[in-house]
Amino acid sequence: MNDDRLPSVATPLPTELVRLTECEGGPVLVRGARVVVDVQGVTHPVTRPVVALCRCGSSQRLPWCDGVHKRLGKAPHS
Repeated sequence: MNDDRLPSVATPLPTELVRLTECEGGPVLVRGARVVVDVQGVTHPVTRPVVALCRCGSSQRLPWCDGVHKRLGKAPHS
């Protein structure tokens, strides 16, 4: 997962680890983060225990996955 367009995860919850899980053909699931910082440096607060980050680049809610990759048949950038 070496893609400059992928957001970086920052500021884990105190005493907890941030865990990333790549979903085949879909997003990256992020567990334990408080914020996500995108490639432009914009900080996006995380309000859920698990969030899905877009890897195809076509989401209308970047950096969050909106499921559009399923409709487009688009594979994530690698």
